[in-house]
Amino acid sequence: MKDSIKWGIIGCGDVTEVKSGPAYSLVDGFELVAVMRRNLELAKDYAKRHKVKKYYNNADALIQDNEVDAIYIATPPDSHHMYALKVAKAGKICCIEKPMAPSYKACLEIYTAFKNKNLPLFVAYYRRSLPRFNKVKTLLETASIGTVRYITWELSRTPSPIDRSKDYNWRTDAKIAPAGYFDDLASHGLDLFTYLLGDIKTAHGVGLNQQHLYTAKDAISGSWLHDSGVIGSACWNFGSYKRVDEVKIVGSEGALNFSVFGEDPIVLTTKTKTKSYMIDHPKPIQIYHVEHMKKQLEGDAMHPSTGKSGLHTAWVMDKILGHI
Repeated sequence: MKDSIKWGIIGCGDVTEVKSGPAYSLVDGFELVAVMRRNLELAKDYAKRHKVKKYYNNADALIQDNEVDAIYIATPPDSHHMYALKVAKAGKICCIEKPMAPSYKACLEIYTAFKNKNLPLFVAYYRRSLPRFNKVKTLLETASIGTVRYITWELSRTPSPIDRSKDYNWRTDAKIAPAGYFDDLASHGLDLFTYLLGDIKTAHGVGLNQQHLYTAKDAISGSWLHDSGVIGSACWNFGSYKRVDEVKIVGSEGALNFSVFGEDPIVLTTKTKTKSYMIDHPKPIQIYHVEHMKKQLEGDAMHPSTGKSGLHTAWVMDKILGHI
């Protein structure tokens, strides 16, 4: 591997300010050298504040920049497919924000383009790299709750002010995210459950728009079956009276409770004891995800979230939504 892998970001919006962007400068051996945003003044402002030497308002210019070795696509998901195929054509390393693309079909085309060129492709399902969830994985692998029987997840919340105001929000625009917040949020959990319990062999679901506050769906339920024989179910509702984020994994000898988005304790319950584990998230939260990309590029270890795993998550989501 080169002494330093130089990264460019396409779409330096809110998600890159704190959660992801700084990690590309903090990881030893990585360097953030260029950013792109359609508004040149906003791109310039980002570059100045984050000490990035180049900025563009044209994605093609960043992709073709000879100094840029790798590209992080952090735009809304409807443009991931377009940009990813351009990055693959340019022969560069790529990391794509989740979800990988709005449909399994688009994700498959992205995955195939990088596979055919033998190019590294990562997807920013960074929960696979967080110590909090790797503690859950260790507890499962050490049979702390015996043989796993089933997993359930409830994720609900009240409508946000932007939902009620009818102001534009790409996350609830059916043209960009057909299932609304499900696309943005449920993808994290479903990907995590696959990481914890193995691939999913079949999935089903129903969804609709109950509130009519925006064009995307706002209420979805789903069920699935892991290859391991573990049964899963979940309900996602974005118009309820309060916020709930509760995951429960039940085994033959106990259960694990935790949240996907909160930092509540992981609670292990058996017939003889109850034990809590409090594990805070790092800052920036994607630091371990980015570090693991470096480890794979150096040949030290495989990253837990690749194009292949991201493709599987897309398939599960499309199965729940009835798209395939």
